[in-house]
Amino acid sequence: MGGQRRKISNDMSLLVMCLVLASIFTTTLSLTKEQENDRIIALPGQPKVTFSQFSGYVTVHKKHGRALFYWLTEAATHNPQDKPLVLWLNGGPGCSSIAYGASEEIGPFRINKTGASLYLNKYSWNKEANILFLESPAGVGFSYTNKSSDLKDTGDKRTARDALMFLKKWMSRFPQYKYRDFYISGESYAGHYVPQLAKQIHDYNKNHPNPIINLKGFIVGNAVTDNKYDNIGTIAYWWTHSIVSDKTYKSIMDSCTFTSAKYTKKCDDAINYAWSNEFGEIDQYSIYTPSCNRSSGNYTSKRLKNSLVRRRTSGYDPCIERNAEKYYNRPDVQHAMHANYTGISYKWTACSDELLENWKDSEFSMLPTYKELIAAGYRIWVFSGDTDSVVPVTATRFSLSHLNLTVKTQWYPWYIKGQVIKS
Repeated sequence: MGGQRRKISNDMSLLVMCLVLASIFTTTLSLTKEQENDRIIALPGQPKVTFSQFSGYVTVHKKHGRALFYWLTEAATHNPQDKPLVLWLNGGPGCSSIAYGASEEIGPFRINKTGASLYLNKYSWNKEANILFLESPAGVGFSYTNKSSDLKDTGDKRTARDALMFLKKWMSRFPQYKYRDFYISGESYAGHYVPQLAKQIHDYNKNHPNPIINLKGFIVGNAVTDNKYDNIGTIAYWWTHSIVSDKTYKSIMDSCTFTSAKYTKKCDDAINYAWSNEFGEIDQYSIYTPSCNRSSGNYTSKRLKNSLVRRRTSGYDPCIERNAEKYYNRPDVQHAMHANYTGISYKWTACSDELLENWKDSEFSMLPTYKELIAAGYRIWVFSGDTDSVVPVTATRFSLSHLNLTVKTQWYPWYIKGQVIKS
């Protein structure tokens, strides 16, 4: 009997193995040639995972040779086809969603300090959704253009148009995501990218029966929203968190009206004085955590230049972007991700100073777009961390207050493990 049980057990094991292999074989067969070309077998130093990954390029302007790089991490569930698709965009303008969104924030992997291997992020959003990271616009990260002048005249409008073109072409490559519940998400200057793309999709869908992009809503965090109200809220944050003196706060408020995209020299001087003389060596994106400063042998990138509204957000480790720059400049990593096959003439970087310094059009306020999309019935979630001094919670609250929305749920404390969390 023991031998018979062992034989049945062996037969069952063989049957299970065959079913698993058949499932894998069927899944592989179901991929189109284009999808197979974009499939990531495994990234160098990657731990074992249960989800599929794809990455590659989508050309959004053939004449100029503009191509945007994406990385899809499918939902880590048994039925990823039942989960929504979420597009993630980082801001800057000019910063990489691979560097920040994928590698520091919501992605499935973190990069170790040597850039040699990856480890899992237990808070990854792909536990609940299929996450599509996009390096946008062209000139950010692995995304490129063959026309160098594109890098000097990029702005909000082209970025939104190219992102819509990307989505239409990408969904032709991955038709299983057509009609899927779709959300757009991002942070910081993506407070422009996200609602602007949502409006592009909304307008496009109105003119196309049975549209393939099934937009349900969007999510933005510490989002650039309105030049005037954001900046008033930002200066208030600096003062109320003892970052600047009473004298400097009064000087800025007296010198700056924040009613136009460009500031007067007097306003610029007052803000620059605060940055140069009163901020000190703090991480402006996380004011209570250690900074990445010169004394530790680290560097501070040019993140706050020309205007308060040109921003991005980093995570708790202010130097962590260096891990990404080590990892994504490795030839074996680029090969595994099907990236940089044209031989871009510059190294992959977390942010492009050239795009930041040459940004052309920047919409003054997103509030009219919010009002239109709210009226159209889209779901919108705006969240804000309370230790970012660059796009602070006071800026978000002050800007959103001018939407004059009705409060449905009164303010209440949130608790985590018995401790109240204010954010």
